[in-house]
Amino acid sequence: MKYLITILSTLFATAVSAQLYHSGESLHYRVSYKAKLFPNTEVATVDVTTVEDTLDGRRCYKVWGHGRTMPSYRWFFNIDDSYYVWVDPVTLRSLRFEGDITEGRYTFRNVYKYDWDSLKVHTWWRKKQNTPRTKTMTITDKSMDAVSLYFNLRGEDADSFREGETHRLEMVLDDTVRTLDFRFIGREVKKIPKKGKCRTLKFKCQIGTSDGFSFTDGTEFTVWISDDRNKIPVYLESPIRVGSICAYISNYSGLKYPPDCFVK
Repeated sequence: MKYLITILSTLFATAVSAQLYHSGESLHYRVSYKAKLFPNTEVATVDVTTVEDTLDGRRCYKVWGHGRTMPSYRWFFNIDDSYYVWVDPVTLRSLRFEGDITEGRYTFRNVYKYDWDSLKVHTWWRKKQNTPRTKTMTITDKSMDAVSLYFNLRGEDADSFREGETHRLEMVLDDTVRTLDFRFIGREVKKIPKKGKCRTLKFKCQIGTSDGFSFTDGTEFTVWISDDRNKIPVYLESPIRVGSICAYISNYSGLKYPPDCFVK
């Protein structure tokens, strides 16, 4: 069960981070569990919304993501995760990140404050009611939180991707900076439940350990992004010890461009 929670949290964070920073955009996902002896069972929902906001008197984008187990499964295990990110509309760099995670009896809170002038990030986190911990880390132009990482995928020109090409980025995670490798697999027409076929860009992603080389405790997942100007994540999948966890887009509104990735 603990591993299942970890993967669900990863999918929640991925959905939150895959924003084009367009005010009014709202994305809705269903999360399902698949295994040999179990049907494709929907267990949770994820909602992601971008609005205009202010932070310390400066205009910014605010991205809010909320992951929640469905009512019929809350008696078994209650997951209620929220993520908030404030982004500079000019540089598109994250200014502040907040996580508020409740999974059964487990709670976790974290806050990141970025100082790009000094290339520092100040992190704060607390598990359950334990004493909060803090750390200030040096970052580089390649150091990003999950939001900035996935914005890079959405902001890139699709024609610039080369099949098999791998890119490495750095991700801020509480008390360390981990690596994230993403490899472009190619274009694929992906069937999305209840939505039909969709032209996509397929990526394999892997979060490694802090040394940047060993991935023995890392998390691997595959993401399919719409092959249009919106570049929204339409399907995510991660294997677990038994079966897999999937998330697919169920609804959307306020997109910046027409969703012309869906085919008949």
